[in-house]
Amino acid sequence: MSSDTRSAFDAPLNGAHARPFDGAQGKPSERAQGRSVDGSQGRRGLLFIVSAPSGTGKTTLVERLARETPGLRMSRSYTSRAARTGERDGVDYNFITREEFEARVREGVFLEWADIYGNLYGTGAADTEGCLAGGEDLVLVIDVQGARQVRSRGLENIGIFVLPPSAAVLEERLRGRSKDTEEQIARRLEVACREVEDFATYDYVVINDEVERCVDRLRSIVVAERARVRLMRARAEEVISTFRKDDHGGKSSESEQV
Repeated sequence: MSSDTRSAFDAPLNGAHARPFDGAQGKPSERAQGRSVDGSQGRRGLLFIVSAPSGTGKTTLVERLARETPGLRMSRSYTSRAARTGERDGVDYNFITREEFEARVREGVFLEWADIYGNLYGTGAADTEGCLAGGEDLVLVIDVQGARQVRSRGLENIGIFVLPPSAAVLEERLRGRSKDTEEQIARRLEVACREVEDFATYDYVVINDEVERCVDRLRSIVVAERARVRLMRARAEEVISTFRKDDHGGKSSESEQV
């Protein structure tokens, strides 16, 4: 996976913790008041993993998904590479030195990490757990090796693999970015050939043939996962209790009387 396709991570390096937000919009979420966006009380957040070959557009997709989906956050990675023009520390990435990154690896700070074309990228374990424990749904935009690490830890997650419409389209997109050399493009395509073979290890597959349609598919997955019985049971029981006779003083409903 290209370094450009890694996600952002929510906890700034100075240790300050922002309050929960609705996606990337900066609005306090409903979960901050104790109820999730689906109406369930006190549930643990869902962890989504989105992977795709470099150039597929997964970061753009997830940024839009988080912006348009209340209660969903996109994580922000730590990286050892230098910030590019226009990138801001604590906004696009948490930029740290390679020495700092390697020290954190030794300390077991990262949920997953990877060496991507000579630069290190990682997702902090404590911050991820804090977000999920607080009831926020979180999306990690990570490559297939990072996804394997998360699964190996036994952390429950919903995996989504994003495919380009074809290898030719992927190559066209990589060339259209105008920031990679021929050698880099060839290397990314070579890695992509290996990564796509991992699609069957994920729960869902979507094809990014057009951004808006693809975001709609991703949102449908989020909505469906939020509606699973194991997550909605408490809220459903709350509603069902209003239908029980004992809750109406033992009186039958109008339909039963008829």
